[in-house]
Amino acid sequence: MDHPALLALSPLDGRYAGKTADLRPIFSEWGLMQRRVEVEIRWLLALAEHPGITELPAFSHAARTRLLEKIDTFDIDDGARIKAIEKETNHDVKAVEYFLKQHMGDELAAAREFVHFAATSEDINNLAYALMLRDARSQVLLPALDGLLEQLRDLAHQHAALPMLSRTHGQPASPTTLGKELANVVARLQRQRKQLATLGIAGKINGAVGNFNAHTIAYPEVDWLELSRQFVEGLGLNWNPYTTQIEPHDGIAEFCNTMSRIDTILIDLARDIWGYISLGYFRQVLKPGEVGSSTMPHKVNPIDFENAEGNLGLANTLFEHFAGKLPLSRWQRDLTDSTVLRTLGTAFGHALVAWESLQRGLHKLEINVERIQTDLDGTWEILAEAVQTVMRRYGLPEPYERLKSLTRGRGIDMNSIRSFINELDLPAEAKQRLLQLTPGTYTGIAEDLAKKI
Repeated sequence: MDHPALLALSPLDGRYAGKTADLRPIFSEWGLMQRRVEVEIRWLLALAEHPGITELPAFSHAARTRLLEKIDTFDIDDGARIKAIEKETNHDVKAVEYFLKQHMGDELAAAREFVHFAATSEDINNLAYALMLRDARSQVLLPALDGLLEQLRDLAHQHAALPMLSRTHGQPASPTTLGKELANVVARLQRQRKQLATLGIAGKINGAVGNFNAHTIAYPEVDWLELSRQFVEGLGLNWNPYTTQIEPHDGIAEFCNTMSRIDTILIDLARDIWGYISLGYFRQVLKPGEVGSSTMPHKVNPIDFENAEGNLGLANTLFEHFAGKLPLSRWQRDLTDSTVLRTLGTAFGHALVAWESLQRGLHKLEINVERIQTDLDGTWEILAEAVQTVMRRYGLPEPYERLKSLTRGRGIDMNSIRSFINELDLPAEAKQRLLQLTPGTYTGIAEDLAKKI
């Protein structure tokens, strides 16, 4: 077929396939298989290196190298072979076990029955999914988030001093700067980025119901707790010694909750930028040949921010389901988590599409300084806060009430606010400071805050 993307069931494998390519080797079924193979091989090697398991002597350098090379050389044909075996076994993890036994050949025949030794499928699966999350975080998510953070930080610094009217409840409020508003987003994202980067990803390898039952009956003299700890931590994961058949997925829930918080911050950003475009604070760079509306030729729509908001919402719906569902399991095991875990990549895919859309949209923005200044010049009433606060300092009567009477529900101009100030019984220095104030200069320390982020 010449155009398979046109028949893709999910836009992540169709319309957005190019934007999610980095996740495909991690969250695809092939990616799961590859990490299952890695866990099985490393468990076999750990058993062979333990002095108490005498029936499985340590592998030769050549045999060890051959096994480890399969982790790095595992390819699409290997995945297809496992799928063919699965058609016979009707069990995906058992198919991986049989695949490895076939790969070992006659040279390692004596070690074959130690493949998947004392392990339940969930011993392999929980570690494979943990490795997927580990790799997605380091290889894709953090680099992508850092790129977005850098872009927002650059914009915050570039526009640190550009005054802009604030809006609380949709109404004119004390001015800020464009850079400070972007710095707020950066600060929020930095906090969540730190939590994402430092989250421990848990794993276990302790048998059918978490008690090392089969392990201890076969080798009662082996310290299985210590071997299990060393093995899981050797994979770069946090060891969890207390589980049922499944690792309880609390760590995955925390991971998803953190991703959801990041996405919620970015939804907030997307909506605010959309609003500022609507107000005319931003123009969007025109792309030759691009159409904004099928019937209204004049339109330049904020499609990147709308695309981002939609995909972030999809991602969060899934992340919230994962966080609420995965830690739940009937008694020692049910299989409801299995199909849910297979969709992890979908949530991360929609998040990645959204993050890229935000970056693309931010690159297309041009600041309409004239429009921003016009709004400031038309809202002198926002200086009422400044005037009444200085009046409070010097003990003038009813400062709030007098400014309320002057300004609430009515527009005032420069002359009327300065006439009011001139009539106040204030020290000369304080009065002069208020008379020199304009909506564009009443920004507090916004510029400094924006530059420090």
